[in-house]
Amino acid sequence: MDIKVDDLTGSEVISLIGEHLQGMTLHSPPESIHALGLEALKKPEITFWTAWDGDQLMGCGALKELDSQHGELKSMRTASAHLRKGVAQAMLEHIIKEAQLRGYKRLSLETGSMDGFLPARKLYEKYGFHYCPPFDDYVEDPNSVFMTMKL
Repeated sequence: MDIKVDDLTGSEVISLIGEHLQGMTLHSPPESIHALGLEALKKPEITFWTAWDGDQLMGCGALKELDSQHGELKSMRTASAHLRKGVAQAMLEHIIKEAQLRGYKRLSLETGSMDGFLPARKLYEKYGFHYCPPFDDYVEDPNSVFMTMKL
């Protein structure tokens, strides 16, 4: 698996982000969806990576700088054809390592509270994330859970 910074212009990546956004609508009401679209992911405070097996897109993930010591995990998604192959784990490890290299003291995330998000929450727990109050501009929402870890 090759993980590399991506400029979000390839058709496979555009399709995966569309799949990610569509997937959010299956589990969350519109006001509780915090997934970012293509243009938002291109902002300078966000680094976006894709994971590849040859020419096959396996998944993606992003890191948003909230401030010089705090990053936010965004847009974690495994392509449907590559589920249960360790893609999310590899991407999460890559992003945690990058956050450490940047000198962040904390890495946080928002994910859904519904059962469909349980595998993601279990993965984050396995890596040391714990539940926390809303951070940055988030507010309490019964459809969201917030997690953080010290680096």
